[in-house]
Amino acid sequence: MADNGPGMLFVTMQPRQGLSVDQFHEWYNNEHGPTRLRLPHIFTNGLRYQATDSQEPEFLAVYDVTSMAHLETPTYTDLRANRSPREAATIAGVDVNRRFFDFVATQQSPSFSPIEKLTDDEAEGLVLVSVEISLRPGVEGAEHAVTEWYEQEHIPMLSKIPGWLRSRVFRTPSAIEGNTSEVKIVTLHEYTKENGLGGPEHKAAMNTPWREDVFTKYIAHKGRRTYELFYVFGPAPRELCALARLPKSAAFSTVDGRISTTSGEKDAAVEAFVTTSDGLSIPYRLEGNSSPRAPTLAFSNSLLTSMRMWDPLVAIIKAARPDLRILRYDTRGRHDVPSPPVPANLDMLSDDLATLLSALRVSKLHALVGVSMGGATTLKFAIKYPALLNKFVACDFNVASSDANTAAWKDRIAIAEGPDSGIRKLASQTVERWFHPHTMTEKKDVANWMTDMVATNSVQGFKYSCQALWDYNMRDEMSSIKVPGLLVVGDGDGKGALVKAMDGFRGSLGPNGADLEVVPRAGHLPMSESPAEFWDTISTFL
Repeated sequence: MADNGPGMLFVTMQPRQGLSVDQFHEWYNNEHGPTRLRLPHIFTNGLRYQATDSQEPEFLAVYDVTSMAHLETPTYTDLRANRSPREAATIAGVDVNRRFFDFVATQQSPSFSPIEKLTDDEAEGLVLVSVEISLRPGVEGAEHAVTEWYEQEHIPMLSKIPGWLRSRVFRTPSAIEGNTSEVKIVTLHEYTKENGLGGPEHKAAMNTPWREDVFTKYIAHKGRRTYELFYVFGPAPRELCALARLPKSAAFSTVDGRISTTSGEKDAAVEAFVTTSDGLSIPYRLEGNSSPRAPTLAFSNSLLTSMRMWDPLVAIIKAARPDLRILRYDTRGRHDVPSPPVPANLDMLSDDLATLLSALRVSKLHALVGVSMGGATTLKFAIKYPALLNKFVACDFNVASSDANTAAWKDRIAIAEGPDSGIRKLASQTVERWFHPHTMTEKKDVANWMTDMVATNSVQGFKYSCQALWDYNMRDEMSSIKVPGLLVVGDGDGKGALVKAMDGFRGSLGPNGADLEVVPRAGHLPMSESPAEFWDTISTFL
């Protein structure tokens, strides 16, 4: 068993002729890397670099490891043993060199911040210099002498180079590989995009008597590579750009169906999941503009529905606003609840969205649109995470709960838990209560679609997630909101009662209040009942 010290997984890769580079990147960014980042107790980050020195291998992936002993456990080794057929086929077309480094020492600038904590704009283009030194065989004390020189002279001199961020010293072979080959000292030096490499400070560090003595006595060979960072992994797959350039036949799905991709210029999409702090899986779908820098529009659905409630509206938006990337997810309770079950609350629901954005490395949403429980979640998110949001649209919700509503939820739980498919009975009653009479008579296919969606909700998930609407009050908090917001409601929601309620609190939203837009001939879910009219209502604001 290896020592429990930290270290690094260092992987160089060169796609062979015949393998599409887009296929290589899509596999690595959507399948391989995120799988490892879902093991935060092992990997604290995952970074991809591209060579800038015109040498091969061209691509490098670096993963910081909390304890090298973890790399000998089944949690990690099973990842390789249970590769998907797609992964096995792709790796067969790549020259791969996996190496394990044991951590020795580090020095860093006061301005250094871990790359995984930076936004993509801040991180991309950061420079990495990798230096590998082979020690002269049989020279006693060589490793100690070289490490001492690095720590006491060389790195302190490198730190004077403009743009220097951090230098780390590693050794190989790692303890998990055993002492079966010559010892090498590997140093990784990180710099800002604009830096003083090659300048006077750099030249001074490369020309000292101590350095000359060390190289003469202890070093047999030195290799140096330079790279730029181009991708930072998160635990959630988000690679649309390569997907958009691949043929439809390149679509992929895991055996369990929890992760899937759709390829093609207009259809590129990723469906996957993130795991919350309490262990719940939250499925999501990312689609639309394939650029990683495209503004992201997110949707938060109502209780008892899935992310598919937005399908008609998303189709309209993808045609009208091809500049937007679109994110949807299933609210907790759609599929299940944590074990043991815990009642949901609005803080949990807004935290779930923040977790999703972090996993996808979305630093700020262009806008968030939510309805019903998703509307309350949207308002709570604007209160709690204003830095993650440019604007929001909150629909068909109330700013506070009432005793009457709490009693109604308890009655609905009893129906859902009742015999003879109680959830199906609840679905029929719910959709009839939600939808405008016009929808029920003139758009029966929409009513049937929504009834089926509600009927397939987890009963236990409904029981515990609906409790987020039992006891909450955001009246005082909403006045502090600085994020611009728009309120929207269907004219028939609650037979018009919700229009009056939302009109009553819109003036208290933020310092200047918010506009209230009413969608005609729509009820509780206007974006599902009348998607074109709903889009006309919010498009200017967005």
